[in-house]
Amino acid sequence: MGTPREPDDRLSIAFQSDKRPAEYAELGAIVERYGFGTVSVYADLLFQPPLLALLMIAGATRRIRLGPACLNPYTLHPVEIAGQIATLDAASGGRAYLGLARGAWLDSLGIADARSLTTIREAVTIVQQLLRGERREFNGKVFRLSADHALQWAVERPEIPLLIGTWGARLAAYAGEVATELKVGGSANPAIVAPIRARIAPGAAKAGRDAGAVGIVLGAVTVVDEDGERARAQVRREVARYLPVVAPLDPTIALDPELLTRIDAAVARDDLATAGALVPDDILDRFAFAGTPAQIIRQTEAILAAGAARVEFGTPHGLTAREGLRLLGERVLPAFQ
Repeated sequence: MGTPREPDDRLSIAFQSDKRPAEYAELGAIVERYGFGTVSVYADLLFQPPLLALLMIAGATRRIRLGPACLNPYTLHPVEIAGQIATLDAASGGRAYLGLARGAWLDSLGIADARSLTTIREAVTIVQQLLRGERREFNGKVFRLSADHALQWAVERPEIPLLIGTWGARLAAYAGEVATELKVGGSANPAIVAPIRARIAPGAAKAGRDAGAVGIVLGAVTVVDEDGERARAQVRREVARYLPVVAPLDPTIALDPELLTRIDAAVARDDLATAGALVPDDILDRFAFAGTPAQIIRQTEAILAAGAARVEFGTPHGLTAREGLRLLGERVLPAFQ
């Protein structure tokens, strides 16, 4: 890979938390050496908690920003979130960011989601209070914190950059008030940037901020290969898993509900080949990065030209993780440097 490149904050890599710990150290070092500006680890339901993977990456890197995308205050109390992100920030020498989102499939755990905005807002308040060392009582509608509760060690930074993961208008407006970034997960659609920016604007105005101060991040499953058709065939299976969840959230796309029902039914019976084959080509390009390096470059250019601040290439990256990272690092990233 030659001499390490300067980090490019516009492009990042995200890993699923399904690997052995030592693999993350190796992969994180590769990502940093190529020159990606950020590396994220997912915090998806029933996968490994991302903290161990992120700590391994922190120990193997020196410059790259890193964080969980995203932690969920419905399944992890804000006190624990504060402790974990403070630990990561210390281990990385102040390179951490915190991603928060309400998550999906909460009903499968018997968790009611009646107050998503309130839950995220109160979680942010508690995390920030603990990081700043402010001792005061907090009595919210969802969470409470005694004035006696405080982190029992000196934190690296009292302010850690915040990313809110959402498609929704209310959480986007809240991101406008407090966040550094807003991530639209599962999207590679340039057309979504403008509506999301409009949703951020009211909250930014309320807080006296410029709406442009909140960077919009688009991230989605990625498969890049010299054989573009082979890459697209692989990615269809991955997209089919989440398309019925995210497609109805995109106001720029109108998909036949019956098609989404058929895809969902095929996924439910573990027939991913059938489910993937049902995904139209133009829809695939809006919800995944798939194809040759040249195709990925065109997709990325369109998203950045639409006003996004960052593009995040998600797992599995290629037909193998290392080959996908190689093509992204050697063939895609240089096009933006």
